[in-house]
Amino acid sequence: MAILSGCRTHTGCRYILMSAMTKDENQRLAAVKTLQALVEKKLNIGTSGNVSVRTIEGMLITPTGINPALLLPEQIVAMDLEGQVAEDQLTPSSEWQMHADVYREKPDVNAIVHCHSPYATILACAHKSIPAVHYMVAAAGSDEIPLAGYATFGSKELSQANLEALSGSLACLLANHGQLATGENLDQALKLAELVEEQAHCYWGTLAIGGPRLLDSQQMNEVLAAFADYGQQKSTNGLPPVKKTDQTLRGKE
Repeated sequence: MAILSGCRTHTGCRYILMSAMTKDENQRLAAVKTLQALVEKKLNIGTSGNVSVRTIEGMLITPTGINPALLLPEQIVAMDLEGQVAEDQLTPSSEWQMHADVYREKPDVNAIVHCHSPYATILACAHKSIPAVHYMVAAAGSDEIPLAGYATFGSKELSQANLEALSGSLACLLANHGQLATGENLDQALKLAELVEEQAHCYWGTLAIGGPRLLDSQQMNEVLAAFADYGQQKSTNGLPPVKKTDQTLRGKE
């Protein structure tokens, strides 16, 4: 998957080639750090879970069966969205199909985080979506965080169930499995995965004390509308404005 390998003598081509190489290195390092962050934040244990980032040729995805603490940037797997893997690489995550199909069907998604965070997994195993228990559920783009139906891990059926759940949401639970979160970049996808786990914990807690009092559709529509406008303030004190999506995931206070 070399880029402009035949143009090394032309200054412009060398610049483009070096820029592409630098971006690739940065994306690989970001994938490693994100997978390690899932463990540090207690959203994953051991070698479960996987992350990916979109590239021009397809995607970079974490390999299967490698301890995140030992993972190196050069071990991140480059592949196209049809499953073709460049030579001399490790085997990609068994969930590569799920990642590839999201990139194919959702052009605004550039990064994906899949993990088995505890409370999201508890709800997924109980076949419960996360309803409007808290206004921050809307940060996932809908009035609930939906549940994808069960299918065997790594299967086309699981990928299809995941796409159905993501049709109106940026994240979902995977029945008897875990959760999946998307974003414009890995930082956003990781923050959304954290938010899903936080909301799962909140919902689980309310179920233990008699059940939640949910926000109604009008209340959630108001939150969704507020999120759509939030975070676009002008720059102050010479500092760049914070992106709307980043502020939304932190909360609206």
